[in-house]
Amino acid sequence: MEDIQEQLASLRRRIARIDRKWSSDRPEPVRARPDPRPARYFVEELMRGEVVRTSFGEHFETEKLFESHRRHGSMDISNLHDLPADLLNSLSEGSIPSSHPTRWAFLDTETTGLAGGTGTYAFLIGVGSIEPAGFRLRQFFMRDHGEEASLLWRLSEHLAQFDVLITYNGKTYDQPLLETRFRMARARHPFERLAHLDLLFGARRLWKLRLESCRLVELENRILGVERQGDLPGEMIPYYYFEFVRTQQAFRLIPVFHHNAIDILSLACLTAVVPFAFRAPEETTFRHGADLIGLARWTLQAGRREEALRLFRRAVDLGLPDDLLFKTMWDIGTTEKRLGRADAALAVFTDLIASRNAYRARAFQELAKHYERGDRNYSMALDMTRGALALEDTPQLRRREQRLRNRLERRTAARLPI
Repeated sequence: MEDIQEQLASLRRRIARIDRKWSSDRPEPVRARPDPRPARYFVEELMRGEVVRTSFGEHFETEKLFESHRRHGSMDISNLHDLPADLLNSLSEGSIPSSHPTRWAFLDTETTGLAGGTGTYAFLIGVGSIEPAGFRLRQFFMRDHGEEASLLWRLSEHLAQFDVLITYNGKTYDQPLLETRFRMARARHPFERLAHLDLLFGARRLWKLRLESCRLVELENRILGVERQGDLPGEMIPYYYFEFVRTQQAFRLIPVFHHNAIDILSLACLTAVVPFAFRAPEETTFRHGADLIGLARWTLQAGRREEALRLFRRAVDLGLPDDLLFKTMWDIGTTEKRLGRADAALAVFTDLIASRNAYRARAFQELAKHYERGDRNYSMALDMTRGALALEDTPQLRRREQRLRNRLERRTAARLPI
Protein backbone atom coordinates (compact mmCIF):
# COMPACT_ATOMS: atom_id res chain seq x y z
CA MET A 1 0.00 0.00 0.00
CA GLU A 2 2.88 2.33 0.92
CA ASP A 3 4.54 1.60 -2.43
CA ILE A 4 1.46 2.73 -4.28
CA GLN A 5 1.30 5.95 -2.27
CA GLU A 6 4.94 6.70 -3.01
CA GLN A 7 4.40 6.10 -6.72
CA LEU A 8 1.41 8.44 -6.76
CA ALA A 9 3.36 11.13 -4.90
CA SER A 10 6.24 10.84 -7.38
CA LEU A 11 3.82 11.14 -10.26
CA ARG A 12 2.26 14.27 -8.76
CA ARG A 13 5.70 15.90 -8.37
CA ARG A 14 6.53 15.14 -11.97
CA ILE A 15 3.27 16.66 -13.21
CA ALA A 16 3.88 19.74 -11.05
CA ARG A 17 7.35 20.22 -12.58
CA ILE A 18 5.84 20.01 -16.08
CA ASP A 19 3.11 22.52 -15.18
CA ARG A 20 5.72 24.97 -13.79
CA LYS A 21 7.82 24.64 -16.93
CA TRP A 22 5.03 25.45 -19.34
CA SER A 23 3.42 28.09 -17.17
CA SER A 24 6.69 30.07 -17.13
CA ASP A 25 7.01 30.14 -20.96
CA ARG A 26 5.14 32.67 -23.07
CA PRO A 27 2.49 31.10 -25.24
CA GLU A 28 3.30 31.24 -28.92
CA PRO A 29 1.09 33.64 -30.82
CA VAL A 30 -1.50 32.02 -33.00
CA ARG A 31 -0.52 32.67 -36.60
CA ALA A 32 -3.29 33.44 -39.04
CA ARG A 33 -3.48 31.03 -41.88
CA PRO A 34 -2.92 32.55 -45.29
CA ASP A 35 -6.16 33.23 -47.15
CA PRO A 36 -6.25 30.71 -50.01
CA ARG A 37 -8.65 32.90 -51.91
CA PRO A 38 -7.15 35.23 -54.56
CA ALA A 39 -7.90 38.92 -54.77
CA ARG A 40 -11.54 39.39 -55.62
CA TYR A 41 -11.04 41.24 -58.89
CA PHE A 42 -7.68 40.07 -60.06
CA VAL A 43 -8.49 41.04 -63.64
CA GLU A 44 -7.68 44.72 -62.95
CA GLU A 45 -4.17 43.79 -61.83
CA LEU A 46 -3.55 41.42 -64.69
CA MET A 47 -4.68 43.53 -67.65
CA ARG A 48 -4.40 47.13 -68.65
CA GLY A 49 -7.68 48.86 -68.21
CA GLU A 50 -9.86 50.46 -65.59
CA VAL A 51 -12.78 49.77 -63.35
CA VAL A 52 -15.55 52.02 -64.62
CA ARG A 53 -18.13 53.22 -62.12
CA THR A 54 -21.55 54.28 -63.31
CA SER A 55 -24.85 55.01 -61.63
CA PHE A 56 -25.68 51.33 -62.21
CA GLY A 57 -22.56 49.92 -60.57
CA GLU A 58 -19.14 48.89 -61.82
CA HIS A 59 -17.52 46.89 -64.59
CA PHE A 60 -14.11 46.57 -66.25
CA GLU A 61 -13.01 48.13 -69.54
CA THR A 62 -9.83 47.84 -71.54
CA GLU A 63 -8.71 49.58 -74.72
CA LYS A 64 -6.16 48.74 -77.40
CA LEU A 65 -4.93 50.57 -80.49
CA PHE A 66 -3.73 48.68 -83.56
CA GLU A 67 -1.53 51.38 -85.07
CA SER A 68 -1.99 52.41 -88.69
CA HIS A 69 1.51 51.28 -89.72
CA ARG A 70 0.76 47.68 -88.75
CA ARG A 71 -0.61 44.92 -90.95
CA HIS A 72 -3.20 42.25 -90.28
CA GLY A 73 -2.32 39.45 -92.62
CA SER A 74 -2.32 40.93 -96.11
CA MET A 75 -4.21 44.08 -95.09
CA ASP A 76 -2.62 47.39 -94.16
CA ILE A 77 -4.54 48.83 -91.22
CA SER A 78 -3.94 52.30 -92.66
CA ASN A 79 -6.20 51.37 -95.61
CA LEU A 80 -9.25 51.28 -93.36
CA HIS A 81 -9.36 55.05 -92.86
CA ASP A 82 -9.36 55.64 -96.64
CA LEU A 83 -12.40 53.46 -97.37
CA PRO A 84 -15.07 55.37 -99.35
CA ALA A 85 -18.13 56.61 -97.48
CA ASP A 86 -20.51 54.86 -99.92
CA LEU A 87 -18.70 51.50 -99.73
CA LEU A 88 -21.55 49.70 -97.97
CA ASN A 89 -24.37 50.93 -100.22
CA SER A 90 -24.26 48.20 -102.87
CA LEU A 91 -23.88 45.27 -100.48
CA SER A 92 -26.73 46.57 -98.32
CA GLU A 93 -28.88 47.31 -101.40
CA GLY A 94 -29.02 50.97 -100.42
CA SER A 95 -30.27 50.43 -96.87
CA ILE A 96 -27.08 51.87 -95.37
CA PRO A 97 -26.55 55.56 -96.16
CA SER A 98 -23.13 56.97 -96.99
CA SER A 99 -21.12 57.44 -93.83
CA HIS A 100 -17.44 58.01 -93.19
CA PRO A 101 -15.60 54.89 -91.91
CA THR A 102 -14.88 56.65 -88.61
CA ARG A 103 -18.64 56.42 -87.98
CA TRP A 104 -18.69 52.62 -88.28
CA ALA A 105 -18.71 50.40 -85.18
CA PHE A 106 -17.45 46.81 -85.48
CA LEU A 107 -19.04 44.68 -82.75
CA ASP A 108 -18.59 41.14 -81.49
CA THR A 109 -19.61 39.44 -78.25
CA GLU A 110 -18.34 36.58 -76.12
CA THR A 111 -21.18 34.88 -74.29
CA THR A 112 -21.97 32.29 -71.66
CA GLY A 113 -23.56 30.01 -74.25
CA LEU A 114 -24.17 29.57 -77.94
CA ALA A 115 -27.90 28.86 -77.86
CA GLY A 116 -29.04 32.36 -76.90
CA GLY A 117 -32.13 32.95 -74.82
CA THR A 118 -32.74 34.89 -71.63
CA GLY A 119 -30.23 32.80 -69.68
CA THR A 120 -27.31 33.68 -71.95
CA TYR A 121 -25.15 36.66 -70.98
CA ALA A 122 -22.75 38.66 -73.13
CA PHE A 123 -19.95 38.90 -70.57
CA LEU A 124 -17.46 40.50 -72.99
CA ILE A 125 -18.45 42.98 -75.70
CA GLY A 126 -15.84 44.38 -78.06
CA VAL A 127 -16.39 47.46 -80.22
CA GLY A 128 -13.79 48.47 -82.80
CA SER A 129 -13.60 51.77 -84.64
CA ILE A 130 -11.48 53.33 -87.37
CA GLU A 131 -9.49 56.49 -86.71
CA PRO A 132 -6.50 58.21 -88.33
CA ALA A 133 -4.13 56.65 -85.80
CA GLY A 134 -5.28 53.12 -86.67
CA PHE A 135 -7.96 50.76 -85.40
CA ARG A 136 -9.10 51.25 -81.81
CA LEU A 137 -10.75 48.48 -79.83
CA ARG A 138 -12.68 48.95 -76.60
CA GLN A 139 -13.78 45.89 -74.63
CA PHE A 140 -16.49 45.93 -71.97
CA PHE A 141 -16.24 43.11 -69.42
CA MET A 142 -18.49 42.15 -66.52
CA ARG A 143 -16.63 40.46 -63.69
CA ASP A 144 -19.83 38.94 -62.36
CA HIS A 145 -23.47 38.97 -63.35
CA GLY A 146 -24.29 41.92 -61.13
CA GLU A 147 -22.24 44.22 -63.35
CA GLU A 148 -24.36 43.72 -66.46
CA ALA A 149 -26.47 46.87 -66.08
CA SER A 150 -23.39 49.06 -65.75
CA LEU A 151 -21.75 47.42 -68.78
CA LEU A 152 -24.84 47.85 -70.96
CA TRP A 153 -25.22 51.48 -70.00
CA ARG A 154 -21.63 52.23 -71.03
CA LEU A 155 -21.99 50.23 -74.23
CA SER A 156 -25.04 52.28 -75.22
CA GLU A 157 -23.17 55.49 -74.40
CA HIS A 158 -20.18 54.38 -76.49
CA LEU A 159 -22.27 53.40 -79.53
CA ALA A 160 -23.93 56.83 -79.58
CA GLN A 161 -20.98 58.22 -81.59
CA PHE A 162 -21.52 55.82 -84.51
CA ASP A 163 -24.02 55.62 -87.40
CA VAL A 164 -23.38 52.10 -88.71
CA LEU A 165 -23.04 48.77 -86.91
CA ILE A 166 -21.02 46.05 -88.65
CA THR A 167 -21.05 42.47 -87.38
CA TYR A 168 -20.47 38.92 -88.55
CA ASN A 169 -23.65 36.89 -88.03
CA GLY A 170 -24.76 39.69 -85.76
CA LYS A 171 -28.26 40.00 -87.17
CA THR A 172 -28.92 36.41 -86.21
CA TYR A 173 -27.03 36.22 -82.93
CA ASP A 174 -25.26 39.23 -81.39
CA GLN A 175 -27.87 41.94 -81.82
CA PRO A 176 -30.90 39.83 -80.74
CA LEU A 177 -28.93 38.62 -77.73
CA LEU A 178 -27.97 42.15 -76.69
CA GLU A 179 -31.53 43.40 -77.22
CA THR A 180 -32.69 40.68 -74.84
CA ARG A 181 -30.08 41.68 -72.25
CA PHE A 182 -31.17 45.34 -72.46
CA ARG A 183 -34.79 44.31 -71.97
CA MET A 184 -33.86 42.15 -68.99
CA ALA A 185 -32.05 45.17 -67.53
CA ARG A 186 -35.13 47.33 -68.23
CA ALA A 187 -33.09 49.61 -70.47
CA ARG A 188 -33.60 50.81 -74.03
CA HIS A 189 -31.19 49.26 -76.50
CA PRO A 190 -29.19 51.51 -78.91
CA PHE A 191 -29.67 49.49 -82.10
CA GLU A 192 -32.83 51.12 -83.42
CA ARG A 193 -30.99 54.12 -84.81
CA LEU A 194 -27.94 52.20 -86.12
CA ALA A 195 -27.90 50.91 -89.70
CA HIS A 196 -26.71 47.30 -89.46
CA LEU A 197 -24.55 45.46 -91.98
CA ASP A 198 -24.06 41.75 -91.32
CA LEU A 199 -20.99 40.87 -93.37
CA LEU A 200 -21.70 37.14 -93.21
CA PHE A 201 -24.24 37.26 -96.04
CA GLY A 202 -21.91 38.99 -98.48
CA ALA A 203 -19.03 36.70 -97.52
CA ARG A 204 -21.16 33.63 -98.18
CA ARG A 205 -22.08 34.91 -101.63
CA LEU A 206 -18.42 35.25 -102.51
CA TRP A 207 -16.81 32.18 -100.99
CA LYS A 208 -19.34 29.47 -100.19
CA LEU A 209 -18.69 27.76 -103.55
CA ARG A 210 -14.97 27.45 -102.89
CA LEU A 211 -14.57 27.20 -99.12
CA GLU A 212 -16.03 24.46 -96.95
CA SER A 213 -16.75 26.98 -94.20
CA CYS A 214 -17.40 30.71 -94.14
CA ARG A 215 -16.69 31.06 -90.43
CA LEU A 216 -14.86 34.27 -89.64
CA VAL A 217 -11.71 32.46 -88.50
CA GLU A 218 -11.68 30.50 -91.77
CA LEU A 219 -11.95 33.62 -93.94
CA GLU A 220 -9.37 35.32 -91.78
CA ASN A 221 -6.93 32.57 -92.69
CA ARG A 222 -7.88 31.88 -96.32
CA ILE A 223 -8.59 35.45 -97.46
CA LEU A 224 -6.46 37.66 -95.21
CA GLY A 225 -3.68 35.15 -94.63
CA VAL A 226 -3.77 35.47 -90.82
CA GLU A 227 -2.35 32.58 -88.80
CA ARG A 228 -3.58 32.60 -85.21
CA GLN A 229 -1.17 31.23 -82.66
CA GLY A 230 -2.55 29.50 -79.57
CA ASP A 231 -6.09 30.70 -80.17
CA LEU A 232 -8.85 29.58 -77.86
CA PRO A 233 -11.65 27.61 -79.57
CA GLY A 234 -14.90 29.51 -79.38
CA GLU A 235 -16.79 26.64 -77.78
CA MET A 236 -14.39 26.72 -74.81
CA ILE A 237 -14.91 30.41 -74.01
CA PRO A 238 -18.02 29.96 -71.78
CA TYR A 239 -16.16 27.40 -69.64
CA TYR A 240 -13.24 29.77 -69.13
CA TYR A 241 -15.59 32.52 -68.01
CA PHE A 242 -17.46 30.27 -65.59
CA GLU A 243 -14.13 29.21 -64.11
CA PHE A 244 -13.21 32.88 -63.63
CA VAL A 245 -16.52 33.60 -61.89
CA ARG A 246 -15.90 30.66 -59.57
CA THR A 247 -12.22 31.32 -58.78
CA GLN A 248 -11.77 35.02 -59.66
CA GLN A 249 -8.40 34.11 -61.21
CA ALA A 250 -8.24 36.03 -64.44
CA PHE A 251 -5.07 34.71 -66.07
CA ARG A 252 -7.09 32.25 -68.15
CA LEU A 253 -9.24 35.07 -69.48
CA ILE A 254 -6.40 36.64 -71.45
CA PRO A 255 -6.94 34.30 -74.45
CA VAL A 256 -10.65 35.24 -74.42
CA PHE A 257 -9.87 38.95 -74.68
CA HIS A 258 -7.34 38.21 -77.43
CA HIS A 259 -9.79 36.02 -79.34
CA ASN A 260 -12.41 38.77 -79.26
CA ALA A 261 -9.89 41.42 -80.35
CA ILE A 262 -8.66 39.44 -83.37
CA ASP A 263 -12.22 38.60 -84.42
CA ILE A 264 -13.10 42.29 -84.52
CA LEU A 265 -9.91 43.35 -86.32
CA SER A 266 -10.48 40.63 -88.92
CA LEU A 267 -14.07 41.79 -89.33
CA ALA A 268 -12.86 45.32 -90.08
CA CYS A 269 -10.26 44.11 -92.59
CA LEU A 270 -12.80 41.88 -94.38
CA THR A 271 -15.07 44.92 -94.62
CA ALA A 272 -12.36 46.39 -96.82
CA VAL A 273 -12.64 43.35 -99.12
CA VAL A 274 -16.23 42.10 -99.33
CA PRO A 275 -18.19 45.33 -100.01
CA PHE A 276 -15.62 46.43 -102.61
CA ALA A 277 -16.43 43.35 -104.66
CA PHE A 278 -20.14 44.23 -104.71
CA ARG A 279 -19.47 47.92 -105.31
CA ALA A 280 -17.46 47.26 -108.50
CA PRO A 281 -17.72 43.56 -109.42
CA GLU A 282 -15.84 43.83 -112.71
CA GLU A 283 -12.88 45.50 -111.01
CA THR A 284 -12.28 42.62 -108.63
CA THR A 285 -8.95 40.84 -108.79
CA PHE A 286 -10.11 37.44 -107.54
CA ARG A 287 -7.89 34.60 -108.65
CA HIS A 288 -10.49 31.86 -108.24
CA GLY A 289 -13.34 31.42 -110.69
CA ALA A 290 -15.69 30.19 -107.96
CA ASP A 291 -15.39 33.54 -106.15
CA LEU A 292 -16.57 35.37 -109.27
CA ILE A 293 -19.60 33.10 -109.62
CA GLY A 294 -21.08 34.46 -106.38
CA LEU A 295 -20.74 38.00 -107.71
CA ALA A 296 -22.15 37.04 -111.10
CA ARG A 297 -25.24 35.45 -109.55
CA TRP A 298 -25.77 38.55 -107.39
CA THR A 299 -25.59 40.90 -110.38
CA LEU A 300 -27.86 38.59 -112.37
CA GLN A 301 -30.41 38.63 -109.55
CA ALA A 302 -30.21 42.44 -109.62
CA GLY A 303 -31.11 42.40 -113.32
CA ARG A 304 -27.62 43.41 -114.53
CA ARG A 305 -27.40 40.67 -117.15
CA GLU A 306 -24.59 41.99 -119.31
CA GLU A 307 -22.39 42.49 -116.26
CA ALA A 308 -23.28 39.02 -115.00
CA LEU A 309 -22.36 37.47 -118.35
CA ARG A 310 -18.92 39.06 -118.30
CA LEU A 311 -18.33 37.77 -114.78
CA PHE A 312 -19.52 34.27 -115.70
CA ARG A 313 -17.15 34.15 -118.66
CA ARG A 314 -14.24 35.43 -116.56
CA ALA A 315 -14.95 32.67 -114.06
CA VAL A 316 -14.87 30.03 -116.81
CA ASP A 317 -11.54 31.39 -118.05
CA LEU A 318 -10.06 31.20 -114.54
CA GLY A 319 -11.13 27.58 -114.23
CA LEU A 320 -13.96 25.86 -112.40
CA PRO A 321 -14.63 22.34 -111.10
CA ASP A 322 -16.83 20.33 -113.46
CA ASP A 323 -20.11 20.56 -111.55
CA LEU A 324 -19.76 24.34 -111.18
CA LEU A 325 -18.58 24.70 -114.77
CA PHE A 326 -21.70 23.05 -116.21
CA LYS A 327 -23.97 25.11 -113.96
CA THR A 328 -22.20 28.26 -115.11
CA MET A 329 -22.52 27.28 -118.77
CA TRP A 330 -26.24 26.77 -118.20
CA ASP A 331 -26.51 30.22 -116.61
CA ILE A 332 -24.63 31.76 -119.54
CA GLY A 333 -26.89 30.05 -122.07
CA THR A 334 -30.15 31.05 -120.38
CA THR A 335 -28.94 34.63 -119.90
CA GLU A 336 -27.96 34.92 -123.56
CA LYS A 337 -31.40 33.63 -124.47
CA ARG A 338 -33.13 36.23 -122.27
CA LEU A 339 -31.06 38.93 -123.95
CA GLY A 340 -32.37 37.76 -127.32
CA ARG A 341 -29.06 36.44 -128.61
CA ALA A 342 -30.23 33.09 -129.91
CA ASP A 343 -27.03 32.14 -131.72
CA ALA A 344 -24.89 32.66 -128.60
CA ALA A 345 -27.33 30.64 -126.50
CA LEU A 346 -27.44 27.90 -129.15
CA ALA A 347 -23.65 27.55 -129.04
CA VAL A 348 -23.63 27.13 -125.26
CA PHE A 349 -26.46 24.60 -125.21
CA THR A 350 -24.74 22.64 -127.97
CA ASP A 351 -21.59 22.45 -125.85
CA LEU A 352 -23.67 21.22 -122.90
CA ILE A 353 -25.12 18.24 -124.78
CA ALA A 354 -21.68 17.10 -125.84
CA SER A 355 -20.82 15.49 -122.49
CA ARG A 356 -22.55 13.89 -119.53
CA ASN A 357 -23.62 16.48 -116.96
CA ALA A 358 -26.58 17.50 -114.80
CA TYR A 359 -27.81 20.05 -117.37
CA ARG A 360 -27.57 17.91 -120.48
CA ALA A 361 -31.29 17.00 -120.63
CA ARG A 362 -32.34 20.63 -120.17
CA ALA A 363 -29.91 21.70 -122.89
CA PHE A 364 -31.49 19.14 -125.26
CA GLN A 365 -34.92 20.64 -124.48
CA GLU A 366 -33.72 24.19 -125.13
CA LEU A 367 -32.30 23.10 -128.46
CA ALA A 368 -35.55 21.31 -129.31
CA LYS A 369 -37.50 24.53 -128.61
CA HIS A 370 -35.12 26.54 -130.75
CA TYR A 371 -35.32 24.22 -133.76
CA GLU A 372 -39.09 23.85 -133.48
CA ARG A 373 -40.06 27.48 -132.93
CA GLY A 374 -37.17 29.39 -134.41
CA ASP A 375 -35.87 27.42 -137.38
CA ARG A 376 -38.99 25.33 -137.98
CA ASN A 377 -36.61 22.43 -138.34
CA TYR A 378 -38.91 19.73 -136.98
CA SER A 379 -36.55 16.89 -137.80
CA MET A 380 -33.72 18.41 -135.76
CA ALA A 381 -36.16 19.34 -133.01
CA LEU A 382 -37.33 15.71 -132.89
CA ASP A 383 -33.73 14.51 -132.60
CA MET A 384 -33.11 16.89 -129.71
CA THR A 385 -36.31 15.77 -127.99
CA ARG A 386 -35.33 12.13 -128.29
CA GLY A 387 -31.92 13.00 -126.87
CA ALA A 388 -33.67 14.49 -123.83
CA LEU A 389 -35.97 11.47 -123.55
CA ALA A 390 -32.98 9.18 -123.40
CA LEU A 391 -31.93 11.01 -120.24
CA GLU A 392 -35.31 11.63 -118.59
CA ASP A 393 -38.67 10.31 -119.75
CA THR A 394 -41.43 12.80 -118.90
CA PRO A 395 -45.00 13.27 -120.16
CA GLN A 396 -44.08 16.73 -121.41
CA LEU A 397 -41.28 15.35 -123.57
CA ARG A 398 -43.52 12.58 -124.83
CA ARG A 399 -46.12 15.15 -125.91
CA ARG A 400 -43.44 17.19 -127.65
CA GLU A 401 -42.18 14.08 -129.44
CA GLN A 402 -45.68 13.19 -130.63
CA ARG A 403 -46.36 16.75 -131.77
CA LEU A 404 -43.15 16.88 -133.78
CA ARG A 405 -43.84 13.49 -135.37
CA ASN A 406 -47.29 14.66 -136.42
CA ARG A 407 -45.84 17.82 -137.93
CA LEU A 408 -43.27 15.85 -139.86
CA GLU A 409 -45.94 13.45 -141.14
CA ARG A 410 -48.16 16.33 -142.28
CA ARG A 411 -45.22 17.98 -144.00
CA THR A 412 -44.33 14.73 -145.77
CA ALA A 413 -47.95 14.14 -146.83
CA ALA A 414 -48.20 17.65 -148.25
CA ARG A 415 -45.20 17.03 -150.47
CA LEU A 416 -46.51 13.76 -151.96
CA PRO A 417 -48.08 14.03 -155.47
CA ILE A 418 -51.83 13.57 -155.65
